Amino acid sequence: MTCKKRTPPRRSAVAATAVALLLPLAGCGGDAEAGDGSTVTVTVGYQSKTINTVTAGTLLRSLGYFEKQLNALGDGRTYKVNWQDYATGAPITAQMTAGKIDIGSMGDFPLLINAARGTQLGRPTRLVSVTGYNLRGGLNTIVTAPDSKLSSLKDLRGKKVSTSIGSAADGTLVRALQRAGIDPQDDIEKLNQQPAVGASALSAGSADALSQFVAWPGLLAFQGKAKALYDGAELNLPTFHGVTARQDFAKKRPAVLEAFLKAQSQATDYLHDHPVSASEKVAKATGLPAEVVHLYNGGHGIATFGLALQPRLISALKKDVAVLKSAKLVGDIDVDAFVDDRYVKRALGTSAYAEQLAAAPPATASEVWPEGATETRTFTSPSALLRHVSAHKASVRAAYVPDTTTGTLWFADKAVWVADKDALLPFVTAAGARAYAAGHEGARTLPYAGALARAADAPEPS
Repeated sequence: MTCKKRTPPRRSAVAATAVALLLPLAGCGGDAEAGDGSTVTVTVGYQSKTINTVTAGTLLRSLGYFEKQLNALGDGRTYKVNWQDYATGAPITAQMTAGKIDIGSMGDFPLLINAARGTQLGRPTRLVSVTGYNLRGGLNTIVTAPDSKLSSLKDLRGKKVSTSIGSAADGTLVRALQRAGIDPQDDIEKLNQQPAVGASALSAGSADALSQFVAWPGLLAFQGKAKALYDGAELNLPTFHGVTARQDFAKKRPAVLEAFLKAQSQATDYLHDHPVSASEKVAKATGLPAEVVHLYNGGHGIATFGLALQPRLISALKKDVAVLKSAKLVGDIDVDAFVDDRYVKRALGTSAYAEQLAAAPPATASEVWPEGATETRTFTSPSALLRHVSAHKASVRAAYVPDTTTGTLWFADKAVWVADKDALLPFVTAAGARAYAAGHEGARTLPYAGALARAADAPEPS
């Protein structure tokens, strides 16, 4: 029999989950084994364009590390990996709870729905590792059209805002609006749309703003189709992506799950050691611009990659439950029972795992990607980067700078700049720049071209 992956219908993430759970599924995928036990197929669900899962999906697949780890098991079996690519976490959860996907990766809010559905349907799943994370929440951003007159969250009152209900981006929207004194239920018209649909709605003018997760905000900004209205890192709440496995699969094939986690660790090392090459590989596999991939996944990108199930990430996950409960998407969730670090500890080793738990996120830095280069160049300050760019405009492929307040990396030419005495300071949003300027006498905002010109005229620091 030839197995064909069902293409999920184009509908909301929540509706897709509900429908998928009710549909009969073909007898394909999952932990399939030949009658003699000699051949085992392991099915992995991933999201190629949710690029903070690449070490458990796109990049891992392109490097072939999982297959190599399986071949090295030496248990007399032949292993085959069935990679299934989806746009969101909802259909992965549907397939997992039907026993058709063994291992999946998704963002923190979908992970909670994964836990809830697994418990509800008697197919429990377990969170076994982390992929990419940002301790302040910078992986989610609210954007508007480039010519939009909206300048702050308060301007969203009465407006149409597109998001994917049940996603981390929706969680950012809800929390940000609540902090701004706006009721996310009554004061805006929320459009429940897949990211691509929401991006089209923003461009067409049928949505006033879009709240989405990596890599959509960066992609739309890079393409000149959006500007940032709100940086999710302003919430200062961690957001992350992780790997979930069916509990029955983990118990039946612990060596296979550990092989996956060892391979994920290798892919993470590759991303750290070869950030430009990794960005190029992910770009080739997904069709995303490499410059956008690097914004999130580069050496100083918005995301930090590591497998450890850090207490502060798990604590944030527990806080996320209340947001999903208020939207009536889940009931109570036993997060502690959902988290299972046994497999990743065995895969990495006790000392290596402890090192990851204790590791500090990399320091922010300004970064230039020269045309044709296999390595990027970092600078001590955004002002130093601007001086370099002004002198090498024709040879700069991309330039990135960290937000002065939140540290979120952004494209230098899309940032809002503030001149404060001799310093040139970048911000992801105009609201962030205005807030800084208002609190610093003599500081003023200026466009990118003005910042470049000012940097070019400034003397080199001694």
